[in-house]
Amino acid sequence: MLAPELAGYGGRAAELGQDSIEGFAGQVLASLTEQGVERFHLLGHSMGGMIVQQMAALAPARIDRLICYGTGPRGVMPDRFETIDQSRSRIRVEGVPAAARRIAATWFVAGEAAAGYPLCAQLGQAVREETALAGLTAMEAWDGRATLSEITQKTLVLWGDRDRSYRWPQPQALWQGIRNSSLCVLPGCAHAMHLEQPEMFNQIIARFLTEPE
Repeated sequence: MLAPELAGYGGRAAELGQDSIEGFAGQVLASLTEQGVERFHLLGHSMGGMIVQQMAALAPARIDRLICYGTGPRGVMPDRFETIDQSRSRIRVEGVPAAARRIAATWFVAGEAAAGYPLCAQLGQAVREETALAGLTAMEAWDGRATLSEITQKTLVLWGDRDRSYRWPQPQALWQGIRNSSLCVLPGCAHAMHLEQPEMFNQIIARFLTEPE
């Protein structure tokens, strides 16, 4: 299993991040090519879910099965816990560390009391303000709804029914727009269900990847 790090995030936080989903998708595809990985299953969460949809549009022949988790086909996210503009303004006022802690709390049903909260909050601490703002611009400018019908891979749409970032219309649009897709809704889970219910999450993924065509 490979978990590519995007420029500007994680171990590459010193780099400046991309300001377009297309740029991120191209970066990940180039990284996989450099590592000699030509065909693969692909899972994307949140903004990463937008990136994998774009990768499916750019290089459909390289992707076997696709998992779109806690995400949607529209970057504007009109029903998000706060608008992109509000996040942008608050990052400039609060600073990235405070904004990262505040936003991470919305990813869990239990908020800051969730076991997975410290990890998510910590990951956002080192991100540069320019990168955080560029990421918001990338999401805001992206809309993949017109190309959903072109995704032919066997696809799993995975969503927690307490997700405050991507409300029901987002996963619904994926499920209805991708012809060969299945929908799995986890009750009582928010945006970070892989940390809230890791065993169940892993079982669902494993079953999807091993079930026959």
